[in-house]
Amino acid sequence: MLKILGRKTSSNVMEVLWLCAELGIEYDREDVGGPFGRNDEPEYLAKNPNGLVPTIEDGDFILWESNAIVRYLAAKHGAGSTIWPDDLQVRASADRWMDWQLSKVAPQITPIFWNLVRTPEPDRNMDAVAAAIKSGHEVWGILDAQLSKTDFVAGNDFTVGDIPVGIHAFRWFSLVEDRPKMPGLEAWYARLQDRPAYREHCMNPLV
Repeated sequence: MLKILGRKTSSNVMEVLWLCAELGIEYDREDVGGPFGRNDEPEYLAKNPNGLVPTIEDGDFILWESNAIVRYLAAKHGAGSTIWPDDLQVRASADRWMDWQLSKVAPQITPIFWNLVRTPEPDRNMDAVAAAIKSGHEVWGILDAQLSKTDFVAGNDFTVGDIPVGIHAFRWFSLVEDRPKMPGLEAWYARLQDRPAYREHCMNPLV
Protein backbone atom coordinates (compact mmCIF):
# COMPACT_ATOMS: atom_id res chain seq x y z
CA MET A 1 0.00 0.00 0.00
CA LEU A 2 1.11 3.55 -0.68
CA LYS A 3 2.78 5.23 2.30
CA ILE A 4 2.70 8.99 2.73
CA LEU A 5 5.21 10.55 5.11
CA GLY A 6 4.13 14.00 6.25
CA ARG A 7 1.81 15.86 8.59
CA LYS A 8 -1.64 16.59 7.23
CA THR A 9 -1.40 20.31 8.13
CA SER A 10 1.35 20.85 5.55
CA SER A 11 0.07 22.45 2.35
CA ASN A 12 2.30 20.18 0.29
CA VAL A 13 0.97 17.08 2.01
CA MET A 14 -2.57 18.35 1.49
CA GLU A 15 -1.98 18.21 -2.27
CA VAL A 16 -1.30 14.49 -2.12
CA LEU A 17 -4.13 13.71 0.30
CA TRP A 18 -6.61 15.66 -1.81
CA LEU A 19 -5.59 13.80 -4.96
CA CYS A 20 -5.77 10.43 -3.22
CA ALA A 21 -9.28 11.23 -2.04
CA GLU A 22 -10.35 12.30 -5.53
CA LEU A 23 -9.05 9.07 -7.09
CA GLY A 24 -9.86 6.68 -4.24
CA ILE A 25 -6.22 5.76 -3.64
CA GLU A 26 -5.70 3.88 -0.40
CA TYR A 27 -2.72 4.84 1.72
CA ASP A 28 -1.12 4.80 5.13
CA ARG A 29 0.14 8.14 6.42
CA GLU A 30 2.71 8.85 9.12
CA ASP A 31 3.11 12.22 10.86
CA VAL A 32 6.46 13.74 9.93
CA GLY A 33 7.60 17.34 10.10
CA GLY A 34 6.55 20.36 12.13
CA PRO A 35 5.77 19.46 15.73
CA PHE A 36 6.26 15.77 14.97
CA GLY A 37 9.88 16.13 13.87
CA ARG A 38 11.65 13.11 12.35
CA ASN A 39 12.35 14.94 9.08
CA ASP A 40 15.90 15.77 10.20
CA GLU A 41 16.74 12.22 11.22
CA PRO A 42 19.15 10.12 9.12
CA GLU A 43 16.49 7.54 8.25
CA TYR A 44 14.22 10.19 6.75
CA LEU A 45 17.02 12.14 5.09
CA ALA A 46 18.10 8.96 3.32
CA LYS A 47 14.70 9.01 1.62
CA ASN A 48 14.37 12.77 1.16
CA PRO A 49 17.67 14.69 1.43
CA ASN A 50 15.79 17.99 1.59
CA GLY A 51 14.25 17.06 4.93
CA LEU A 52 10.87 18.32 3.75
CA VAL A 53 7.44 16.71 3.43
CA PRO A 54 5.83 14.86 1.81
CA THR A 55 7.72 11.79 0.77
CA ILE A 56 5.92 8.75 -0.59
CA GLU A 57 6.89 5.11 -0.69
CA ASP A 58 5.14 3.11 -3.40
CA GLY A 59 6.63 -0.34 -2.93
CA ASP A 60 10.35 0.13 -3.42
CA PHE A 61 9.88 3.45 -5.19
CA ILE A 62 10.51 6.61 -3.16
CA LEU A 63 9.48 10.03 -4.42
CA TRP A 64 9.56 13.55 -2.98
CA GLU A 65 8.36 16.98 -4.20
CA SER A 66 4.59 17.33 -3.92
CA ASN A 67 3.86 18.35 -7.51
CA ALA A 68 5.91 15.44 -8.82
CA ILE A 69 4.04 13.10 -6.47
CA VAL A 70 0.68 14.42 -7.66
CA ARG A 71 1.67 13.89 -11.29
CA TYR A 72 2.98 10.40 -10.60
CA LEU A 73 -0.10 9.23 -8.70
CA ALA A 74 -2.45 10.83 -11.22
CA ALA A 75 -0.64 9.10 -14.09
CA LYS A 76 -0.76 5.77 -12.26
CA HIS A 77 -4.33 5.90 -10.96
CA GLY A 78 -6.14 8.59 -12.94
CA ALA A 79 -6.48 7.04 -16.38
CA GLY A 80 -9.90 7.79 -17.78
CA SER A 81 -10.54 10.68 -15.38
CA THR A 82 -10.36 14.37 -16.13
CA ILE A 83 -7.74 14.71 -13.40
CA TRP A 84 -5.06 13.27 -15.70
CA PRO A 85 -6.13 14.42 -19.17
CA ASP A 86 -5.51 12.28 -22.24
CA ASP A 87 -5.22 15.42 -24.34
CA LEU A 88 -1.55 16.44 -24.18
CA GLN A 89 -2.31 20.11 -24.62
CA VAL A 90 -4.76 20.12 -21.72
CA ARG A 91 -2.23 18.22 -19.63
CA ALA A 92 0.50 20.71 -20.54
CA SER A 93 -1.80 23.54 -19.50
CA ALA A 94 -2.40 21.83 -16.16
CA ASP A 95 1.37 21.42 -15.75
CA ARG A 96 1.81 25.12 -16.48
CA TRP A 97 -0.48 26.15 -13.64
CA MET A 98 1.25 23.73 -11.27
CA ASP A 99 4.58 25.37 -12.11
CA TRP A 100 3.00 28.83 -11.86
CA GLN A 101 1.93 28.01 -8.33
CA LEU A 102 5.57 27.36 -7.42
CA SER A 103 6.98 30.46 -9.10
CA LYS A 104 4.24 33.01 -8.37
CA VAL A 105 1.68 31.91 -5.78
CA ALA A 106 3.91 30.31 -3.15
CA PRO A 107 6.29 33.31 -2.85
CA GLN A 108 3.28 35.63 -2.59
CA ILE A 109 1.20 33.72 -0.04
CA THR A 110 4.06 32.54 2.20
CA PRO A 111 4.77 35.89 3.93
CA ILE A 112 1.07 36.27 4.68
CA PHE A 113 0.69 32.76 6.06
CA TRP A 114 3.87 32.72 8.11
CA ASN A 115 3.30 36.12 9.68
CA LEU A 116 -0.41 35.79 10.40
CA VAL A 117 -0.50 32.11 11.35
CA ARG A 118 2.88 30.92 12.55
CA THR A 119 4.46 34.06 14.00
CA PRO A 120 3.52 35.45 17.44
CA GLU A 121 1.71 38.76 17.02
CA PRO A 122 4.47 40.95 18.53
CA ASP A 123 6.99 39.53 16.05
CA ARG A 124 4.90 39.84 12.89
CA ASN A 125 6.24 41.83 9.95
CA MET A 126 3.07 43.57 8.86
CA ASP A 127 4.90 45.55 6.18
CA ALA A 128 5.78 42.24 4.55
CA VAL A 129 2.17 41.14 4.85
CA ALA A 130 0.91 44.36 3.24
CA ALA A 131 3.41 44.01 0.39
CA ALA A 132 2.42 40.38 -0.18
CA ILE A 133 -1.28 41.27 -0.23
CA LYS A 134 -0.61 43.99 -2.80
CA SER A 135 1.37 41.48 -4.86
CA GLY A 136 -1.51 39.04 -4.50
CA HIS A 137 -3.88 41.41 -6.25
CA GLU A 138 -1.74 41.00 -9.37
CA VAL A 139 -0.91 37.31 -8.94
CA TRP A 140 -4.46 36.14 -8.27
CA GLY A 141 -5.67 38.53 -10.95
CA ILE A 142 -3.75 36.47 -13.51
CA LEU A 143 -5.67 33.36 -12.49
CA ASP A 144 -8.93 35.30 -12.33
CA ALA A 145 -8.48 36.29 -15.97
CA GLN A 146 -8.09 32.62 -16.92
CA LEU A 147 -11.08 31.59 -14.83
CA SER A 148 -13.27 34.17 -16.48
CA LYS A 149 -12.98 31.95 -19.56
CA THR A 150 -12.93 28.42 -18.10
CA ASP A 151 -14.39 26.64 -15.07
CA PHE A 152 -11.03 25.24 -13.97
CA VAL A 153 -7.44 26.24 -14.59
CA ALA A 154 -6.79 24.02 -17.62
CA GLY A 155 -10.28 24.10 -19.12
CA ASN A 156 -13.78 23.20 -18.08
CA ASP A 157 -12.79 20.04 -16.20
CA PHE A 158 -11.00 19.58 -12.89
CA THR A 159 -7.37 18.46 -13.40
CA VAL A 160 -4.15 18.11 -11.46
CA GLY A 161 -3.52 21.75 -12.30
CA ASP A 162 -6.18 22.88 -9.87
CA ILE A 163 -4.70 21.09 -6.87
CA PRO A 164 -1.57 23.07 -5.91
CA VAL A 165 -3.25 26.41 -6.63
CA GLY A 166 -6.43 25.36 -4.83
CA ILE A 167 -4.50 24.68 -1.63
CA HIS A 168 -3.28 28.27 -1.50
CA ALA A 169 -6.62 29.71 -2.59
CA PHE A 170 -8.00 28.61 0.78
CA ARG A 171 -5.24 30.56 2.51
CA TRP A 172 -5.79 33.64 0.36
CA PHE A 173 -9.53 33.72 0.97
CA SER A 174 -9.18 32.85 4.67
CA LEU A 175 -6.44 35.31 5.60
CA VAL A 176 -6.97 38.31 3.33
CA GLU A 177 -10.04 40.49 3.75
CA ASP A 178 -8.88 43.37 1.56
CA ARG A 179 -9.36 41.64 -1.78
CA PRO A 180 -10.51 43.18 -5.05
CA LYS A 181 -13.49 41.52 -6.66
CA MET A 182 -12.38 38.63 -8.86
CA PRO A 183 -15.54 36.92 -10.13
CA GLY A 184 -13.77 34.15 -12.04
CA LEU A 185 -11.53 33.25 -9.12
CA GLU A 186 -14.41 33.39 -6.65
CA ALA A 187 -16.61 31.14 -8.78
CA TRP A 188 -13.78 28.61 -9.14
CA TYR A 189 -13.14 28.65 -5.41
CA ALA A 190 -16.83 27.96 -4.84
CA ARG A 191 -16.61 25.00 -7.23
CA LEU A 192 -13.64 23.64 -5.28
CA GLN A 193 -15.63 23.92 -2.06
CA ASP A 194 -18.31 21.73 -3.62
CA ARG A 195 -15.79 18.88 -3.78
CA PRO A 196 -15.88 16.67 -0.64
CA ALA A 197 -12.15 15.86 -0.94
CA TYR A 198 -11.28 19.55 -0.91
CA ARG A 199 -13.39 20.25 2.12
CA GLU A 200 -11.94 17.27 3.98
CA HIS A 201 -8.25 17.83 3.33
CA CYS A 202 -7.81 21.52 2.55
CA MET A 203 -10.38 23.53 4.51
CA ASN A 204 -9.11 22.90 8.01
CA PRO A 205 -8.00 25.44 10.62
CA LEU A 206 -4.70 27.01 9.61
CA VAL A 207 -1.82 26.09 11.89
